[in-house]
Amino acid sequence: MSIKIAIRPDCWDDCEQALQMAERLGLPLVSNSEQAELLLVRQDQRLQICTTGKRTPGPVSVDFIAGKSAHRRRFGGGRGQPLARAIGLKKEGVRTVIDATAGLGSDAFVLAALGCEIILIERSRVIAALLEDGLQRALDDEDTGEVVSRMHLIQGDAMQLLGELSPPDVVYLDPMYPKSGSRAQVKKEMQLFRQLLGPDLDSEQLLDAGLSRALKRVVVKRPAKAPPIAGRSPSAHISSPNTRYDLYFCNA
Repeated sequence: MSIKIAIRPDCWDDCEQALQMAERLGLPLVSNSEQAELLLVRQDQRLQICTTGKRTPGPVSVDFIAGKSAHRRRFGGGRGQPLARAIGLKKEGVRTVIDATAGLGSDAFVLAALGCEIILIERSRVIAALLEDGLQRALDDEDTGEVVSRMHLIQGDAMQLLGELSPPDVVYLDPMYPKSGSRAQVKKEMQLFRQLLGPDLDSEQLLDAGLSRALKRVVVKRPAKAPPIAGRSPSAHISSPNTRYDLYFCNA
């Protein structure tokens, strides 16, 4: 398999939509799933990425209406949860956040549910298409429409866009987690990101860009036992069992 990701039109509910998406994203069309490592498909009324081959994890899509996002919205702990405390919602009255590594948007959705205006920047056109699809479906749902109306997606390079957008209260970074020596199964979303995007090579530069633009702080999400980005000690941190939020205060 020499093609990383492609579209197989007969795997879509609508072949014409498949052709339009292939042209929009610049993806090749294939007639056989074995020709690509990943397939972008639209089935069950949502855009999905599927890994080809045997014994592969299930498809990945963005769903803000049900599943984990719905549970976090209802039972995540409000402004007392670690993410909200890291952003500064309890004390500083944060209103604007740029999520410069949006991914599938799960943390941005939590912050939007807590009242923040969020700009999501995603460099991958394919991941951004998944996000756009999930946001549109959530916008039409009565339980999530108001929340996602505060989420604004931009596809592009965060390094450039941070310099062009109005300075936010907070820049939020969730760079690709470093590989560990653990043999534990990595969740399917992370497997897909590594397969599609490769290693994260510009975390330090993105931290610098965030610090040059944020009005209050930059927050970096890390695995609980991982070192800080480039060994740069944060101003403070907030920990949870599996995750640590490194806080870099601006003008401190």
